Amino acid sequence: MKLWVLSTAVGMAAFSVCAEEITVMSFGGAYGASQMEAYYKPYTAATGVRIVSVDADNPATPLKAQVEAGHVTVDVADLEPSDLVRLCDEGALEILPLDDLPLSPDGATWKEDFMQGGIYECGVGTIAYSTAVAYNGARTQGVTSIEDFFDLETFPGKRGLRKSAKLTLELALMADGVEPADLYDVLGTPEGVERALAKLDTIKPAIVWWEAGAQPPQLLADGEVTMTTAYNGRIFNAMIEENQPFEILWDNQILDFNLYVIPKGAPHKDAAWEFIKYATDTQRLADQASYISYGPVRKSSMAVVGKFKDGVTEMAPYLPTAPQNMVGALTTDVEFWADHDSELTERFNTWMAAN
Repeated sequence: MKLWVLSTAVGMAAFSVCAEEITVMSFGGAYGASQMEAYYKPYTAATGVRIVSVDADNPATPLKAQVEAGHVTVDVADLEPSDLVRLCDEGALEILPLDDLPLSPDGATWKEDFMQGGIYECGVGTIAYSTAVAYNGARTQGVTSIEDFFDLETFPGKRGLRKSAKLTLELALMADGVEPADLYDVLGTPEGVERALAKLDTIKPAIVWWEAGAQPPQLLADGEVTMTTAYNGRIFNAMIEENQPFEILWDNQILDFNLYVIPKGAPHKDAAWEFIKYATDTQRLADQASYISYGPVRKSSMAVVGKFKDGVTEMAPYLPTAPQNMVGALTTDVEFWADHDSELTERFNTWMAAN
Protein backbone atom coordinates (compact mmCIF):
# COMPACT_ATOMS: atom_id res chain seq x y z
CA MET A 1 0.00 0.00 0.00
CA LYS A 2 1.59 3.26 -1.10
CA LEU A 3 1.04 6.65 0.46
CA TRP A 4 2.31 9.22 -2.00
CA VAL A 5 4.60 11.70 -0.27
CA LEU A 6 4.49 14.83 -2.32
CA SER A 7 7.03 17.63 -2.36
CA THR A 8 -8.65 23.10 -12.99
CA ALA A 9 -11.22 22.87 -13.91
CA VAL A 10 -11.91 19.93 -16.20
CA GLY A 11 -13.28 20.68 -19.64
CA MET A 12 -16.59 18.98 -20.23
CA ALA A 13 -15.40 17.82 -23.63
CA ALA A 14 -12.98 15.52 -21.84
CA PHE A 15 -15.77 13.49 -20.26
CA SER A 16 -16.86 10.19 -21.73
CA VAL A 17 -19.41 9.17 -19.13
CA CYS A 18 -21.76 6.38 -20.15
CA ALA A 19 -23.59 5.82 -16.85
CA GLU A 20 -26.80 7.74 -16.23
CA GLU A 21 -26.14 7.73 -12.49
CA ILE A 22 -23.48 6.75 -9.97
CA THR A 23 -23.77 6.03 -6.27
CA VAL A 24 -21.52 7.86 -3.82
CA MET A 25 -21.35 6.79 -0.17
CA SER A 26 -20.19 9.28 2.44
CA PHE A 27 -20.71 10.30 6.06
CA GLY A 28 -23.79 12.52 5.73
CA GLY A 29 -24.58 15.49 7.95
CA ALA A 30 -23.07 18.90 7.28
CA TYR A 31 -20.13 17.21 5.57
CA GLY A 32 -22.40 15.36 3.16
CA ALA A 33 -24.30 18.59 2.49
CA SER A 34 -21.04 20.31 1.56
CA GLN A 35 -20.30 17.55 -0.96
CA MET A 36 -23.77 17.87 -2.40
CA GLU A 37 -23.34 21.60 -3.05
CA ALA A 38 -19.71 21.59 -4.18
CA TYR A 39 -19.55 18.32 -6.14
CA TYR A 40 -22.81 16.51 -6.83
CA LYS A 41 -25.08 19.29 -8.08
CA PRO A 42 -22.45 20.93 -10.33
CA TYR A 43 -21.40 17.55 -11.74
CA THR A 44 -24.95 16.62 -12.65
CA ALA A 45 -25.48 20.03 -14.23
CA ALA A 46 -22.30 19.66 -16.27
CA THR A 47 -22.66 16.03 -17.38
CA GLY A 48 -26.25 14.95 -16.87
CA VAL A 49 -25.06 12.11 -14.64
CA ARG A 50 -27.20 11.85 -11.52
CA ILE A 51 -25.47 11.30 -8.17
CA VAL A 52 -27.24 8.95 -5.77
CA SER A 53 -26.02 9.94 -2.31
CA VAL A 54 -25.90 7.25 0.39
CA ASP A 55 -24.95 7.96 4.01
CA ALA A 56 -23.17 5.68 6.45
CA ASP A 57 -21.66 6.18 9.91
CA ASN A 58 -18.45 4.76 8.43
CA PRO A 59 -18.60 3.88 4.72
CA ALA A 60 -15.72 1.41 5.10
CA THR A 61 -17.95 -1.09 6.89
CA PRO A 62 -20.72 -1.54 4.28
CA LEU A 63 -18.20 -1.19 1.46
CA LYS A 64 -16.12 -4.09 2.79
CA ALA A 65 -19.25 -6.20 3.24
CA GLN A 66 -20.37 -5.51 -0.33
CA VAL A 67 -17.00 -6.44 -1.81
CA GLU A 68 -16.78 -9.64 0.23
CA ALA A 69 -20.31 -10.62 -0.81
CA GLY A 70 -19.54 -9.93 -4.47
CA HIS A 71 -22.52 -7.57 -4.67
CA VAL A 72 -21.22 -4.02 -4.91
CA THR A 73 -23.78 -1.25 -5.35
CA VAL A 74 -21.50 1.69 -4.52
CA ASP A 75 -19.37 3.35 -7.20
CA VAL A 76 -17.46 5.85 -5.03
CA ALA A 77 -16.90 5.82 -1.28
CA ASP A 78 -15.46 8.42 1.06
CA LEU A 79 -12.95 6.86 3.48
CA GLU A 80 -10.58 7.82 6.24
CA PRO A 81 -6.91 6.94 5.59
CA SER A 82 -6.72 4.06 8.08
CA ASP A 83 -9.65 2.28 6.42
CA LEU A 84 -8.33 3.10 2.97
CA VAL A 85 -4.94 1.55 3.70
CA ARG A 86 -6.47 -1.61 5.14
CA LEU A 87 -8.99 -2.12 2.33
CA CYS A 88 -6.44 -1.34 -0.37
CA ASP A 89 -4.03 -3.89 1.12
CA GLU A 90 -6.86 -6.43 1.16
CA GLY A 91 -7.52 -5.85 -2.55
CA ALA A 92 -10.97 -4.38 -1.96
CA LEU A 93 -10.23 -1.11 -3.79
CA GLU A 94 -9.20 -0.18 -7.30
CA ILE A 95 -5.68 1.09 -7.95
CA LEU A 96 -6.32 4.49 -9.50
CA PRO A 97 -4.70 5.98 -12.64
CA LEU A 98 -3.46 9.05 -10.77
CA ASP A 99 -1.66 10.51 -13.77
CA ASP A 100 -5.11 11.19 -15.27
CA LEU A 101 -5.95 13.67 -12.52
CA PRO A 102 -6.41 17.23 -13.79
CA LEU A 103 -3.53 19.66 -13.58
CA SER A 104 -3.73 22.76 -11.41
CA PRO A 105 -4.47 26.07 -13.20
CA ASP A 106 -0.72 26.77 -13.36
CA GLY A 107 0.06 23.32 -14.76
CA ALA A 108 1.17 21.51 -11.59
CA THR A 109 0.72 17.73 -11.61
CA TRP A 110 -0.92 15.79 -8.81
CA LYS A 111 2.52 14.94 -7.43
CA GLU A 112 3.23 18.64 -7.02
CA ASP A 113 -0.23 19.87 -6.06
CA PHE A 114 -1.62 17.41 -3.52
CA MET A 115 -0.55 17.70 0.09
CA GLN A 116 1.48 14.98 1.76
CA GLY A 117 -1.03 12.50 3.15
CA GLY A 118 -3.70 13.61 0.69
CA ILE A 119 -3.25 10.97 -2.01
CA TYR A 120 -2.75 7.20 -2.13
CA GLU A 121 -2.60 4.64 -4.89
CA CYS A 122 -6.21 3.69 -4.03
CA GLY A 123 -7.58 7.09 -3.03
CA VAL A 124 -7.71 10.78 -3.91
CA GLY A 125 -8.08 13.28 -1.07
CA THR A 126 -10.82 15.85 -0.83
CA ILE A 127 -10.56 17.49 2.59
CA ALA A 128 -8.13 17.91 5.47
CA TYR A 129 -9.40 18.45 8.98
CA SER A 130 -7.48 18.86 12.18
CA THR A 131 -7.42 18.37 15.90
CA ALA A 132 -6.20 21.60 17.46
CA VAL A 133 -6.28 23.43 20.76
CA ALA A 134 -9.20 25.80 21.30
CA TYR A 135 -10.02 28.26 24.06
CA ASN A 136 -12.56 30.91 25.00
CA GLY A 137 -11.04 34.23 23.96
CA ALA A 138 -13.37 36.16 26.28
CA ARG A 139 -11.89 34.39 29.30
CA THR A 140 -8.34 33.52 28.25
CA GLN A 141 -5.81 35.69 26.44
CA GLY A 142 -2.17 35.34 25.50
CA VAL A 143 -2.18 31.74 24.27
CA THR A 144 0.56 31.47 21.64
CA SER A 145 1.91 27.91 21.56
CA ILE A 146 1.14 24.32 22.41
CA GLU A 147 3.33 24.65 25.49
CA ASP A 148 0.68 26.95 26.95
CA PHE A 149 -1.74 24.03 27.05
CA PHE A 150 0.53 22.42 29.66
CA ASP A 151 1.20 25.62 31.60
CA LEU A 152 -1.27 25.45 34.47
CA GLU A 153 0.41 28.29 36.35
CA THR A 154 0.03 30.95 33.65
CA PHE A 155 -3.27 29.55 32.36
CA PRO A 156 -5.00 27.91 35.33
CA GLY A 157 -7.99 25.64 34.83
CA LYS A 158 -8.98 22.28 33.43
CA ARG A 159 -7.79 20.89 30.10
CA GLY A 160 -9.91 18.88 27.68
CA LEU A 161 -8.25 15.95 25.89
CA ARG A 162 -9.59 13.22 23.67
CA LYS A 163 -9.67 9.91 25.53
CA SER A 164 -7.27 8.05 23.26
CA ALA A 165 -3.59 7.36 22.80
CA LYS A 166 -3.75 8.65 19.24
CA LEU A 167 -3.54 12.46 19.07
CA THR A 168 -2.92 12.76 22.81
CA LEU A 169 0.58 11.24 22.77
CA GLU A 170 1.55 13.25 19.71
CA LEU A 171 0.34 16.46 21.30
CA ALA A 172 2.33 15.78 24.48
CA LEU A 173 5.56 15.14 22.60
CA MET A 174 5.24 18.29 20.51
CA ALA A 175 4.60 20.28 23.68
CA ASP A 176 7.77 18.74 25.07
CA GLY A 177 9.80 20.06 22.15
CA VAL A 178 9.73 17.22 19.61
CA GLU A 179 9.54 18.55 16.05
CA PRO A 180 6.73 17.14 13.86
CA ALA A 181 9.30 15.71 11.41
CA ASP A 182 10.83 13.63 14.20
CA LEU A 183 7.72 12.77 16.15
CA TYR A 184 6.95 9.26 14.97
CA ASP A 185 10.58 8.20 15.24
CA VAL A 186 10.46 9.29 18.89
CA LEU A 187 7.02 7.85 19.61
CA GLY A 188 8.14 4.55 18.10
CA THR A 189 10.56 3.99 21.01
CA PRO A 190 9.75 2.99 24.63
CA GLU A 191 11.61 6.09 25.79
CA GLY A 192 9.47 8.29 23.56
CA VAL A 193 6.25 6.82 24.91
CA GLU A 194 7.36 7.37 28.49
CA ARG A 195 8.40 10.92 27.60
CA ALA A 196 4.89 11.65 26.29
CA LEU A 197 3.26 10.18 29.38
CA ALA A 198 5.61 12.12 31.67
CA LYS A 199 4.50 15.32 29.94
CA LEU A 200 0.86 14.35 30.43
CA ASP A 201 1.61 13.69 34.10
CA THR A 202 2.21 17.42 34.53
CA ILE A 203 -1.49 18.14 33.86
CA LYS A 204 -3.11 14.79 34.70
CA PRO A 205 -5.19 16.07 37.68
CA ALA A 206 -6.57 18.85 35.45
CA ILE A 207 -7.61 16.70 32.49
CA VAL A 208 -11.26 16.38 31.45
CA TRP A 209 -11.53 13.54 28.94
CA TRP A 210 -13.84 13.76 25.94
CA GLU A 211 -14.88 11.14 23.39
CA ALA A 212 -17.47 12.76 21.10
CA GLY A 213 -16.71 15.72 18.85
CA ALA A 214 -19.62 17.75 20.22
CA GLN A 215 -18.18 17.76 23.73
CA PRO A 216 -15.22 20.20 23.48
CA PRO A 217 -17.26 23.24 22.35
CA GLN A 218 -19.72 22.57 25.13
CA LEU A 219 -16.93 22.23 27.71
CA LEU A 220 -15.61 25.64 26.61
CA ALA A 221 -19.02 27.27 26.54
CA ASP A 222 -19.84 26.01 30.04
CA GLY A 223 -16.47 27.13 31.41
CA GLU A 224 -15.57 23.60 32.49
CA VAL A 225 -12.18 23.84 30.79
CA THR A 226 -9.77 26.66 30.02
CA MET A 227 -8.46 24.94 26.89
CA THR A 228 -9.33 21.77 25.03
CA THR A 229 -8.31 19.84 22.00
CA ALA A 230 -11.13 19.81 19.47
CA TYR A 231 -11.96 19.18 15.85
CA ASN A 232 -11.50 22.44 13.99
CA GLY A 233 -14.86 22.18 12.24
CA ARG A 234 -16.75 21.96 15.54
CA ILE A 235 -15.04 25.07 16.86
CA PHE A 236 -15.65 26.98 13.63
CA ASN A 237 -19.36 26.19 13.78
CA ALA A 238 -19.53 27.38 17.38
CA MET A 239 -17.68 30.59 16.47
CA ILE A 240 -19.52 31.56 13.31
CA GLU A 241 -22.97 30.02 13.63
CA GLU A 242 -23.39 30.24 17.41
CA ASN A 243 -21.35 33.45 17.98
CA GLN A 244 -19.14 31.87 20.62
CA PRO A 245 -15.94 33.88 21.39
CA PHE A 246 -13.71 30.88 20.76
CA GLU A 247 -10.20 30.92 19.29
CA ILE A 248 -8.20 28.18 17.60
CA LEU A 249 -4.51 27.72 18.31
CA TRP A 250 -3.15 26.32 15.06
CA ASP A 251 0.31 25.69 16.52
CA ASN A 252 1.05 21.95 16.19
CA GLN A 253 -2.39 21.07 14.86
CA ILE A 254 -2.71 17.40 13.87
CA LEU A 255 -4.01 16.85 10.34
CA ASP A 256 -6.07 14.00 8.95
CA PHE A 257 -7.85 13.48 5.63
CA ASN A 258 -10.85 12.05 3.82
CA LEU A 259 -10.41 10.49 0.40
CA TYR A 260 -12.51 9.14 -2.46
CA VAL A 261 -12.04 5.51 -3.51
CA ILE A 262 -13.58 3.09 -6.01
CA PRO A 263 -14.44 -0.37 -4.63
CA LYS A 264 -13.55 -3.49 -6.58
CA GLY A 265 -16.63 -4.53 -8.51
CA ALA A 266 -18.11 -1.02 -8.71
CA PRO A 267 -20.92 -1.20 -11.30
CA HIS A 268 -19.82 2.04 -13.02
CA LYS A 269 -16.06 2.11 -12.47
CA ASP A 270 -15.18 4.36 -15.40
CA ALA A 271 -17.93 6.85 -14.60
CA ALA A 272 -16.85 6.80 -10.95
CA TRP A 273 -13.32 7.82 -11.95
CA GLU A 274 -14.63 10.66 -14.10
CA PHE A 275 -16.56 11.95 -11.10
CA ILE A 276 -13.51 11.73 -8.81
CA LYS A 277 -11.40 13.65 -11.31
CA TYR A 278 -14.03 16.37 -11.44
CA ALA A 279 -14.60 16.55 -7.67
CA THR A 280 -10.91 16.78 -6.86
CA ASP A 281 -9.88 19.51 -9.26
CA THR A 282 -8.66 22.85 -7.92
CA GLN A 283 -11.95 24.74 -8.10
CA ARG A 284 -14.24 22.03 -6.73
CA LEU A 285 -12.07 21.49 -3.65
CA ALA A 286 -12.04 25.25 -3.04
CA ASP A 287 -15.81 25.36 -3.47
CA GLN A 288 -16.38 22.82 -0.70
CA ALA A 289 -14.72 25.16 1.78
CA SER A 290 -17.65 27.56 1.31
CA TYR A 291 -19.87 25.08 3.10
CA ILE A 292 -17.63 23.57 5.78
CA SER A 293 -14.33 24.56 7.41
CA TYR A 294 -12.26 21.69 6.09
CA GLY A 295 -9.23 22.51 4.00
CA PRO A 296 -8.77 21.47 0.38
CA VAL A 297 -5.92 19.01 -0.16
CA ARG A 298 -4.72 20.67 -3.36
CA LYS A 299 -2.28 23.49 -2.65
CA SER A 300 -3.61 25.42 -5.66
CA SER A 301 -7.13 25.49 -4.18
CA MET A 302 -6.27 27.87 -1.34
CA ALA A 303 -5.84 30.78 -3.78
CA VAL A 304 -9.47 30.48 -4.91
CA VAL A 305 -11.20 29.73 -1.60
CA GLY A 306 -14.00 32.23 -1.11
CA LYS A 307 -16.54 33.12 1.54
CA PHE A 308 -18.58 30.90 3.82
CA LYS A 309 -22.20 30.23 2.85
CA ASP A 310 -23.18 33.23 4.99
CA GLY A 311 -21.65 35.43 2.27
CA VAL A 312 -19.64 37.35 4.85
CA THR A 313 -16.99 35.17 6.48
CA GLU A 314 -13.75 34.77 4.55
CA MET A 315 -12.96 31.07 4.91
CA ALA A 316 -9.20 30.97 4.31
CA PRO A 317 -8.12 31.96 7.85
CA TYR A 318 -10.28 29.19 9.34
CA LEU A 319 -8.95 26.32 7.22
CA PRO A 320 -6.30 23.87 8.48
CA THR A 321 -4.54 24.00 5.12
CA ALA A 322 -4.06 27.78 5.04
CA PRO A 323 -0.28 28.33 4.78
CA GLN A 324 -0.10 30.34 8.00
CA ASN A 325 -1.96 27.59 9.87
CA MET A 326 0.30 24.84 8.53
CA VAL A 327 3.40 26.07 10.36
CA GLY A 328 4.30 23.33 12.81
CA ALA A 329 1.45 21.06 11.68
CA LEU A 330 1.71 17.30 12.06
CA THR A 331 0.17 14.90 9.56
CA THR A 332 -1.11 11.73 11.21
CA ASP A 333 1.04 8.75 10.21
CA VAL A 334 -1.48 6.08 9.27
CA GLU A 335 1.11 3.35 8.82
CA PHE A 336 2.60 4.09 12.25
CA TRP A 337 -0.74 3.71 13.99
CA ALA A 338 -1.56 0.56 12.04
CA ASP A 339 1.62 -0.95 13.48
CA HIS A 340 1.51 0.49 17.02
CA ASP A 341 -2.12 1.21 17.91
CA SER A 342 -2.71 -1.84 20.11
CA GLU A 343 0.44 -1.54 22.19
CA LEU A 344 0.19 2.23 22.63
CA THR A 345 -3.49 2.07 23.55
CA GLU A 346 -2.71 -0.59 26.17
CA ARG A 347 0.10 1.50 27.65
CA PHE A 348 -2.05 4.65 27.57
CA ASN A 349 -4.94 2.91 29.33
CA THR A 350 -2.59 1.60 32.00
CA TRP A 351 -1.30 5.16 32.55
CA MET A 352 -4.85 6.49 32.78
CA ALA A 353 -5.81 3.93 35.41
CA ALA A 354 -2.80 4.71 37.59
CA ASN A 355 -3.13 7.24 40.42
